[in-house]
Amino acid sequence: MNLPPKITDRAFERLAEIAESAGEPQVLRVAVLGGGCSGFSYEITLDAKAEDDLVLEGKGQAVVVDPVSLPFLANSVIDFTEELIGARFTIENPNAASSCGCGTSFSM
Repeated sequence: MNLPPKITDRAFERLAEIAESAGEPQVLRVAVLGGGCSGFSYEITLDAKAEDDLVLEGKGQAVVVDPVSLPFLANSVIDFTEELIGARFTIENPNAASSCGCGTSFSM
């Protein structure tokens, strides 16, 4: 069964911090684009809601996914991690057959 992506509390908390520093609400858009070194790539941006987006809300924050990207992100987990190389939003995607070292490109 395909479920929408799950957003971790840590990702919602980081989005709240971004919104607070910007002084206005921010919507995190997660999309899948063709291209990248493995065939598809993730695009994570601050954006506005579109009419046909799936809106995932938590902790007063919103993450949106467009209908074209949604099947590629089914059952995924969107998180925020802080590592030595930097802090970033990450996607754990069980649909990806393989991914490249950059963590933003994958194949199915």
